[in-house]
Amino acid sequence: MTDTASYSNRLRKNARHWGKWARRQGLRCYRVYDRDIPEFPLAVDIYHDRAHVQEFATAYPQTEEEHAAWVNAVCAATAEVLELPAEHIVFKQRARQRGLAQYEKTGSSGEDIIVEERGHRFWVNLSAYLDTGLFLDHRVTRRMMQERAAGKRFLNLFAYTGSFTVYAAAGGARESITVDLSNTYQEWAKRNFELNGMDLNRHRLVRADVFAFLAGAVQRGERYDLIVMDPPSFSNSKKMQGVLDVQNDHPRLINDCLKLLGPDGELFFSTNLRTIRFQAEAQAPCRVEEISQRTVPEDFRNKKIHRCWRITLPGTDS
Repeated sequence: MTDTASYSNRLRKNARHWGKWARRQGLRCYRVYDRDIPEFPLAVDIYHDRAHVQEFATAYPQTEEEHAAWVNAVCAATAEVLELPAEHIVFKQRARQRGLAQYEKTGSSGEDIIVEERGHRFWVNLSAYLDTGLFLDHRVTRRMMQERAAGKRFLNLFAYTGSFTVYAAAGGARESITVDLSNTYQEWAKRNFELNGMDLNRHRLVRADVFAFLAGAVQRGERYDLIVMDPPSFSNSKKMQGVLDVQNDHPRLINDCLKLLGPDGELFFSTNLRTIRFQAEAQAPCRVEEISQRTVPEDFRNKKIHRCWRITLPGTDS
């Protein structure tokens, strides 16, 4: 029988601490456990009255039967500590992934539910895909978009379900374009936009390969005041023109974005590739500031969950 006492004790302590913190922040979606104990390599996120539990791959030897018993014990302990019904605990295994694996279906249809974050509403599904539809580690970055968006043209690249655009629209963005190649996530973003009462004539969704979109936008002489770009680490989708490898391709992507920036424009580039070697020397003249320490939320023990840079043209006011 799996002994979950150490996990339960830590989760209980964390839940008290982060629960109080979240209430002060007005949050109902937040992280309460982040691989705190090596024997329990889990991330536990609260989405209102549900818990999203992810197991990260380890080298611990376990038979299938032992692992199944461990999973059952972890789920039971999580439900007990968080005082949630067993059916509100969603468990996933998260192995090292390449390509679009984070967007692939898990085989479970799950249930679409509405969650709130700082006054905004989002559709999420904790079961159907590896990820839920709302990346909690970009909560701070989303708020940065809202604080900067008033009166601006906003461009959201590799947009997933459009949460950055929801924040930008709430902040008064004059207009926006939200680009993603996936029909599924463009439709999901549209539902998020409608949920937040956004004008779809001013906030347009564009299904396109980002490389092709950028080339066309440069050719057309388009200009944007605020751009956010959060590409997957790697993608070999059949819909794409070629392969995306963020390590090799980020200078090209950034350079194309710089061609679209207005005089006082800002580009925010983020990646969850923790091994990335940022190639500032391969980019056109620009000012680069890494802001990862400011964008990773307090409730994430893993401070390397993503890296983020603010990039501007020379001469732009800080």
